[in-house]
Amino acid sequence: MSKLDDLLQNIVNDVDGALGCAVVDLESGLLLSVAHNVPYFTSSYLEAVAAAAVDMMRGRNVRAVESLLSNQRGQPVRHMIQEVQMSTERTYHFMAVVPEKPNSLVVLITSRNTNLGMGWSAVRINLPHIAEYCPS
Repeated sequence: MSKLDDLLQNIVNDVDGALGCAVVDLESGLLLSVAHNVPYFTSSYLEAVAAAAVDMMRGRNVRAVESLLSNQRGQPVRHMIQEVQMSTERTYHFMAVVPEKPNSLVVLITSRNTNLGMGWSAVRINLPHIAEYCPS
């Protein structure tokens, strides 16, 4: 098992109610690493979640809004969205771009019993460690 896999597994083990944690390449949509404890998190399911996360962070409509804002502000177009929290009926999804590796995205999925602060804390504290294992 790779060191990134181990790190993500530690996050899943440390966060009460964590179901899975992954790192996604924001350019290709590929899963770079994943750890989970849910039997129905098949590879096709995980790939679909990764694709949805990429779309939320870098999708066509997001890029169009970023372009409009950049033009209004007279600034070069850049990726402005850094973090997203999403809720479903049964889960929370915490998503954050790795600051040192802006093409990598961390996604932590938890049950709705998880404390929101705990979820964000786990993601943010581990961003520098995750960056060490992400491609440039």
